[in-house]
Amino acid sequence: MEGNRKIILTGDRPTGRLHLGHYVGSLKRRVELQNSGEYDDINILIADDQALTDNADNPGKIRDNIINVVLDYLSVGLDPDKVTICVQSALPALHSLTFYYMNLVTTARVSRNPTVKSEIQMRGFADEGLPVGFFCYPISQAADITAFDATVVPVGEDQLPMIEQTREIVEKFNKTYGDTLVLPKAMIPENETQRRLPGVDGKAKMSKSLGNCIYLSDTPKTVKKQVNGKMFTDPQHLRIEDPGHIEGNVVFAYLDALCTDDHFREYLPDYANLDEMKEHYMRGGLGDGVCKKFLISVLEETLSPIRVNREKWSANIGDVYDILADGINRARKKTDATLARVQRAMRINYFEDRSITGEWEKMLKNPAE
Repeated sequence: MEGNRKIILTGDRPTGRLHLGHYVGSLKRRVELQNSGEYDDINILIADDQALTDNADNPGKIRDNIINVVLDYLSVGLDPDKVTICVQSALPALHSLTFYYMNLVTTARVSRNPTVKSEIQMRGFADEGLPVGFFCYPISQAADITAFDATVVPVGEDQLPMIEQTREIVEKFNKTYGDTLVLPKAMIPENETQRRLPGVDGKAKMSKSLGNCIYLSDTPKTVKKQVNGKMFTDPQHLRIEDPGHIEGNVVFAYLDALCTDDHFREYLPDYANLDEMKEHYMRGGLGDGVCKKFLISVLEETLSPIRVNREKWSANIGDVYDILADGINRARKKTDATLARVQRAMRINYFEDRSITGEWEKMLKNPAE
């Protein structure tokens, strides 16, 4: 273990390009953490193994999106000199740790995990049959976290049960084999809106299958189309003079997450801040068109530099692969060291420690008995 070092592990499943929900919920915060200087080590894991647990029949989908995800990381400002970007399947230690931890968790305990229950229902596994790999992904996630000796894991509220399960595994391992693994803590977004940005249609979560995403790589035309054509506002706000409702209004959810007072000075000087705009909307006299136009301006200011960076990195794709390869090499050293420590604690480091213990040792010393 690495003493009092502050270490972060976070990451994403590479099932598609990253969208605004990822940016608001995690990517923006990762860049802030990276630049804060408060952490000794920040690791970002592309969880392709976990993505395969419900995409085993389409591995090409995962392969195609790994570089897409890395491009999104680099485009938002994650710096490979400050963070380690790596791929789960390229780190064999994670697979070994997952297997060892499986022996410390019962199927009943995994079944009670609220996140697992929700994911099973969302993916229709209750009807089609549950892949064992998917069922065990909380254990795989525990292996990821502990392999990097992570002390902090930034997650959304829906992932808190996963961190709780990881902590249980760590405590049981340390109790059984001695103080070996680091006990991690969850870090959730401070802004409630940032904890889960809704889809443009008002659904609880952005989803590629629902077509309710704004992707970080979307063109200005596509962004405008998603906002003007699909974004849910207030169905009771039929006329401009009608009082409007903020709760459940996706336009204001996005503004809560993204806009600043500077945006009003630049694009909508009629208001000093978002609170003033909300008050006008709620008392009536402010149309949805004005609100959406302002949001589009905010989105463009957010997404434009990301697009520029993505184009730059896309033109040098060889450099992107080199960054990923370097990150994998660094991550392999870290995770291999943890695996070696775990095997020593479990006394299964047979060729490092050739001593024999327990009943076998007694038998060899006293063969006549």
